[in-house]
Amino acid sequence: QVQLVESGGGLVQAGGSLRLSCAASGRSFSSYAMGWFRQAPGKEREFVAAISWSGGGTNYADSVKGRFTTSRDNAKNTVYLEMNSLKPEDTAVYYCNRAWGVMLPWGQGTQVTVSS
Repeated sequence: QVQLVESGGGLVQAGGSLRLSCAASGRSFSSYAMGWFRQAPGKEREFVAAISWSGGGTNYADSVKGRFTTSRDNAKNTVYLEMNSLKPEDTAVYYCNRAWGVMLPWGQGTQVTVSS
């Protein structure tokens, strides 16, 4: 069973940048399309970005398109989310998981807080 550990969050001013990482254990990781999701206080978890198993295809929520970039390194079993031009509304706990299909157990997530 693949386990997911997110890291890289923090407190940043509006307009700043952060790079999140998602490290996965298990040999199946490289066969999964992976996604990033976020959950703000009092809101449901929402889709942010996805990347194909090979890294050749990506998809983004309209709210982050042009500001966020996802990538992966299958040799390191790691998925990344580069976040630029951050806005206060990006404040949330960020999670990674399979982009579709049967979800893996959720990790603890990493908190991103953007101050205005």
